[in-house]
Amino acid sequence: MSARAFLGLSHTPLLGLNPVAAEVDRALQAGLAAAAAQARAFGPDLIVLVGTDHYNAFYNELMPPFCIGARCEAIGDFQTPSGSLNVSARDAVALAEGLMEAGFDPAISHQMRADHGLSQPLQLLWGGLDTPAVLPIFFNAVAQPVVMRMRRCRALGQAIGAQFRDDPRRILFIGSGGLSHEPPVPTLADPNPKVRERITLRQYPTPEERQARTERVMAAGMALATGDPRIKPLNPQWDDAWMNALCGDAAALDALCTMPEASIAEQGGASAHESKTWLIARSALAGDAAPACRLRHYQAIPEYIAGFGILFLQ
Repeated sequence: MSARAFLGLSHTPLLGLNPVAAEVDRALQAGLAAAAAQARAFGPDLIVLVGTDHYNAFYNELMPPFCIGARCEAIGDFQTPSGSLNVSARDAVALAEGLMEAGFDPAISHQMRADHGLSQPLQLLWGGLDTPAVLPIFFNAVAQPVVMRMRRCRALGQAIGAQFRDDPRRILFIGSGGLSHEPPVPTLADPNPKVRERITLRQYPTPEERQARTERVMAAGMALATGDPRIKPLNPQWDDAWMNALCGDAAALDALCTMPEASIAEQGGASAHESKTWLIARSALAGDAAPACRLRHYQAIPEYIAGFGILFLQ
């Protein structure tokens, strides 16, 4: 079996938009540079990238729990690059077939769109979309009730890893999202019918609408930084416990999966379900022993509405 590695990486649409203290930015940039160095030194032949969407590609008219991309175009929101990801269509189709045999029912898209949830990690690690071959997997973390439960996420990750067990290539499994955070993502519980329609019917925002959305998220980040009680605070203790579990062995991962589903939003925030991308990608590593931790970095950055974590295991 060839080399395998895991990278858990938070993403935030507010990176570089809202002002943060100089020392906060220096620490974050150092952490991101270290993550990029680890990823490049590992030298993956294939990146299996599990990431999320924020009603820019997937809508409630038909929301899959997860979807494999056989072709993927980044839309370029929030200062992330636009253009085609370097998708390995052959690997995408083979993974879909393998997961079907393993008892999963994946969706597959031959024209997937991606927002910053999938494109930002590539930007941060490789400077853009010119990367090694990528197999993108969208994970629904916002549209209840079809957000996958913890044990199913772990089982999916194990099944993904099994598909590549005899593959001679060097494979990097990336989970993009989390940790604790609750940005202003609309839900079907919103009383405004126009909001419910926007997240239900597939529609692409105008530049003006996209700018208004950007300003709304920026304002929420600055409100959180000033202690506005209407914005759910970050939870560094929850984030630390999550990262501790992922650094552990198979028993630690299984114990993490006993976390009550309702407690995720209660303790980590409504979008803390994005952290499940880490669980999926981490579970793809073979073996029961705890892998070596090459990098662990964490900052609670309210201006970015992000309990921002980086974890590289091999």
